[in-house]
Amino acid sequence: MSFWGIIKLAFISLGRNKMRSFLTALGIIIGVTSVVAMVAVGQGAYYSVQESISKMGTNLIMIMPGGGKKRGFHGPPGTSNTLTAEDAEALARDCPSVSVTTPIVRNSGQVIFGNNNWSTTVMGVNEHYLSIASREIIDGRYFSQTEIRSGHKVCVIGKTVVENLFGNRNPIGQVIRFKKMPVMVIGVLKDRGETGMGGGSQDDLMLMPFSVVQRRVLGINHVQMIHLSAISQEAVESAKEEIEQLLKRRHRIREGQDNDFDIRTQDDIAEMAGTTLTIIGLLLGAIASVSLLVGGIGIMNIMLVSVTERTREIGIRMAIGAKTGDILYQFLVESVVLSCVGGIFGIFGGYGLSQIIGKFVEFEPVVSNASIIVSIGFSGAVGVFFGLYPAWKASQLDPIEAFRYE
Repeated sequence: MSFWGIIKLAFISLGRNKMRSFLTALGIIIGVTSVVAMVAVGQGAYYSVQESISKMGTNLIMIMPGGGKKRGFHGPPGTSNTLTAEDAEALARDCPSVSVTTPIVRNSGQVIFGNNNWSTTVMGVNEHYLSIASREIIDGRYFSQTEIRSGHKVCVIGKTVVENLFGNRNPIGQVIRFKKMPVMVIGVLKDRGETGMGGGSQDDLMLMPFSVVQRRVLGINHVQMIHLSAISQEAVESAKEEIEQLLKRRHRIREGQDNDFDIRTQDDIAEMAGTTLTIIGLLLGAIASVSLLVGGIGIMNIMLVSVTERTREIGIRMAIGAKTGDILYQFLVESVVLSCVGGIFGIFGGYGLSQIIGKFVEFEPVVSNASIIVSIGFSGAVGVFFGLYPAWKASQLDPIEAFRYE
């Protein structure tokens, strides 16, 4: 019998017990639905994080303090007070691969205007922040170097702050209060949206001269972070090396001693995030694949039942000339067809489930062509693996005994 004849016969045999065939394929449908949906969520999260990282700035390099040391014990990263605004100035001046720098200090709290108040993040930065972070002003202006050095109480706010404090009113020139300190709004940032993966809104932000936030708000002499922009994407690694050598000299770190700072680039962050999300995606996919295993066992079970029920049919076919291989192929093809049909329905189910999940998360799940091809291939492999034993058992029946079977 030809290959297509065997396929046709498989559909006819499965069609005799439509409900049983559907219930058998249901395990595969659920398994493929779960795998496709989980992979789509993982890929969507990955692309969302990569997009958020790309929005952080142009050729961005971040310097964070290392772990502070107290009574001989090293604290967690970010607890030392070793970075200063002078470090940022020295990096811009003495590192050929560095374009511009900005010290950063952060705080959060309530901002008040009239009867309205809103909790937001306040960042103290310098005149280069906009170019480093790839942000734009859509209304008003940005603060100048003179205003930073003289400690003028001015600010630039994001769209979220504007909407919650001012509504439809023009915020430019208005005075708001942050921790009882009056601050004049001089500009509004162009909106950027959510960062994704729980990072919050990049428009819920207030920028102020770092000298004001550092001294008047936080009362510290150090800075919490330094952001830099390399002169080009190709110069990022050389800039990283120059930064490390310069900070070692400035902080008097001897050879063999641990750095009291940590340097990270966008590629470093993207790689760490990508690795983490890949592991999570594989874990979710592995958990969902258990359903495929259960579905495969269901196929093996029903095919064994089918062999028993059709023993007389097998004997008749052998009596009229069917070879052992023909019987083997017939039952194996039935198993693969059952599994692949379940896989096709499972792909549609996975796409639908991923769209539903997308309504409840901050990113859009991505169903890729690769996941569809792998799902179909894996469904077929499950059909072959779990259908092989029943097919072999059917092909090994004794024709005379099978013919006489009641």
